[in-house]
Amino acid sequence: MTPIKLYRNPKSGHCHRVELMLALLDLPYETIDLDMANGAHKAPDYLKISPFGLVPAIDDRGYTLADSNAILVYLVQTYAKGSTWMPEDPKAAADVQRWLTVAADNIFSGPCAARLVKVFGAPLDHEGAVGKAHDLFKMMEVHLADRQWLATDTITIADVAGYSYIAHAPEGGVDLAPYPNIRAWLGRIEAEPKFVGMATSPIPELA
Repeated sequence: MTPIKLYRNPKSGHCHRVELMLALLDLPYETIDLDMANGAHKAPDYLKISPFGLVPAIDDRGYTLADSNAILVYLVQTYAKGSTWMPEDPKAAADVQRWLTVAADNIFSGPCAARLVKVFGAPLDHEGAVGKAHDLFKMMEVHLADRQWLATDTITIADVAGYSYIAHAPEGGVDLAPYPNIRAWLGRIEAEPKFVGMATSPIPELA
């Protein structure tokens, strides 16, 4: 099988969730690190793959797709259709979709945004992002009190979509110590066969 090309920034959680899915599905892939500091993500050839000039994007034997959550759905529907990664039951599928929305909204504006400030120097409201992260984590801590996974009774793409920025929240100054259920959930994902981690950054003073 021809390796799937993954265009990425190695410290991006959006990119890592795609790489993690590729690894968990045991799919051959190659990573292409874009020199984003010098505008590689805005080059005409890359904009043909990712029209908004964002990472990640994939090229699967000529089929190109950007947006991390969309890529997760594509990979599972193409290479693991009928598996528990993306359930077919309408209620379970809706529960998975709800957490994909959380990944695109609450996780993005909370732990992701806080990390963008500390790791990449993004001009965002760090204090506000940290507050949003803790609001999310308090809800998740309760949600995970009597369950192992976010959406169903097995690991799904919901867990993959949520993992990267939550696992690396301390890099954005968000302490995970008060959330033992979340930390246990992260540990279960990390114990999955074929798990791959994301490049780490120095942890700042936690808030």
